[in-house]
Amino acid sequence: MHYQIVHAFGAGVYCVFIALFLLAARIPRTPPGANWFAAAISCALLGRLAVLYLTPLGELALANPVYGSFLILEKVLLVMGFVRFFELQHRTMLVRAICVSAAVAELWMLWSNNQLALPLIKSTSYALFNVFVLASLSWMLLRDDIDCPRLIRRCMATACIALTVHWASGGLVGHFYPPWLRYGFLLGTALVALQYMSLLTAILALFHRRLLQAEAKALKLAFKDPLTGLYNKHFMNNLFDQALLLATRPHHLVAVYYIDLDNFKPVNDQAGHAVGDKVLMCVAQRLKEAVRSTDICARLGGDEFTVIATQLERQDQAPEIAKKLLAKLAAPIEVGHQQFVLGASIGISLYPSHGQDLSRLLEQADAAMYHVKHRGKSGYELYTAG
Repeated sequence: MHYQIVHAFGAGVYCVFIALFLLAARIPRTPPGANWFAAAISCALLGRLAVLYLTPLGELALANPVYGSFLILEKVLLVMGFVRFFELQHRTMLVRAICVSAAVAELWMLWSNNQLALPLIKSTSYALFNVFVLASLSWMLLRDDIDCPRLIRRCMATACIALTVHWASGGLVGHFYPPWLRYGFLLGTALVALQYMSLLTAILALFHRRLLQAEAKALKLAFKDPLTGLYNKHFMNNLFDQALLLATRPHHLVAVYYIDLDNFKPVNDQAGHAVGDKVLMCVAQRLKEAVRSTDICARLGGDEFTVIATQLERQDQAPEIAKKLLAKLAAPIEVGHQQFVLGASIGISLYPSHGQDLSRLLEQADAAMYHVKHRGKSGYELYTAG
């Protein structure tokens, strides 16, 4: 009765694992191991059901080899799933050795039939097969570079090592202390459950990592201009204050540069938008090269850019940065066999003297930039009231 209760409980737990593994396998881009784990634990379930069905009929001699055969197949499928899920293709020879040993063990089960020791942990040949497979899994967990959180990996390794010791010593311990055969069976069931729980957790950890990566990518797309890789206007409107607090020390000035490229429209009209996009990418790269790590570059749209220079100690530093930006943007830009000379008109506003928020500072810098345009382009001007 004791074994029937354990098998019934184990069968119920295995059904839950099967459902969860199959559900995980249906999620797009899940590594193929999830299906193999579901197949492996299905074999363990069939073995337990065979015991539950055959034992009450007095077919214990048949129940034992059927149960053992299903568990042999379970171990093979478990290893196959493990290698595929963690992408351990270099372990092909080990997998083949396990498959060969499984075939030998299955033939031995058929040949032994009515001569099997009860329980199977007392059968030396069957125990050696389990020791070989579980030791192989333990070795891969300890030696290979497995993409899995450390805690989950340790749980899997602990379960595999404990099961290896269990199969290696269970028969001998049971010989000198017969009650251990009952308690050892319960322990083995618990360790197998821990093994599959660790694998399921590894799959969930993979999904969690992908979710975080997708979230990070979405945030990047939300705040980055897809063409140039610079921050976009959405970032400037939403995160300017936070960026300012991080990048500015007390009593320092911040300069906002409104940059409008000169002579860019003819590039699109004559060379086409594809070439124009490459020119804009080159401009963005030059802006990033011209500023410091504490400064912020953004594309406002079209051929308009902004640079926010932080941690300025004096107001006269702002024109010096503008000259550096102009020099970078005035240099010829080569795309393929074509060369373009653009230049830029730059308006400058200062925080906090010209405003306390970004929209006001950009408005004033834009006004200063238009004064440059009206004077003949390719220059800079600091905003002055009135």
